Amino acid sequence: MTNKELTFEEAMNQLEEIVEKLEEGEVPLEKAIQYYQEGMRYSKICSDKLTNVEKQMTQIMNEQGETKPFEIQEDK
Repeated sequence: MTNKELTFEEAMNQLEEIVEKLEEGEVPLEKAIQYYQEGMRYSKICSDKLTNVEKQMTQIMNEQGETKPFEIQEDK
């Protein structure tokens, strides 16, 4: 499975499995490095997908069918 075929959820699941293995602490150093590198790739996949969604969500459609910037109103 290539990076482009992974969904956000699949990449997150893989990342969570790697974190669990590393947290066990009984992984040989060479394997821990391999897990870390895999984890970084999955982390980048997730980050890229979230960035893409964020870009898509910055535009909303108003009642007239026109798009305009989407701004979140924060409570003060």
